[in-house]
Amino acid sequence: MKKRSPDARQGGCLFEDLELSGLKLVTPKKFGDERGFFCETHNEKTWANAGLNFDFVQDNHSLSRDVGTVRGLHFQTAPFAQDKLVRVVSGRILDVAVDLRRSSPTFGRHVVVELSKENWRQLFIPIGFAHGFVTLEPDTEVIYKVTNFYSPQHDCGVAWDDPDIGIAWTADAESAVLSDKDRKWPRLRDLAEVFA
Repeated sequence: MKKRSPDARQGGCLFEDLELSGLKLVTPKKFGDERGFFCETHNEKTWANAGLNFDFVQDNHSLSRDVGTVRGLHFQTAPFAQDKLVRVVSGRILDVAVDLRRSSPTFGRHVVVELSKENWRQLFIPIGFAHGFVTLEPDTEVIYKVTNFYSPQHDCGVAWDDPDIGIAWTADAESAVLSDKDRKWPRLRDLAEVFA
């Protein structure tokens, strides 16, 4: 469930808390006319006014050609753990965040949010979560900002189809398009403690 506080809108951007602590749905305001639109997708001052102080250091952009492409569930360990801000610029996805914080009362639970070119929403995922998505339309492009640099040695994941997590993906094991790496991640119960 999303919670909206009376002051949730900061600088034309709506911040909504999701049911797992730390996750936020962020909807920037679009200004449109006959030419098209303009939008600030991220503004450091707006975020600071909302109590969110993050230094994004890298932007990533992915294209998934086929419907049913699954990317995830990914995270990086310390000292290269990352906060992420995810948005879709073409197409549509189900975006997923799984709580990996061992001390959290919601450890192992997940949230699923639809992000699309049309709804213009973004998902903020703090350190302590695994992240993944499945595409709902062909030629879907996803852009995400991160607060730490990519480090192959700290790149980790959890099995996308782990029954203990129980994500209701729109693709099954036979139809999902995955990388070889994403087919080999361990189940949550076999994962070492990575976040306290």
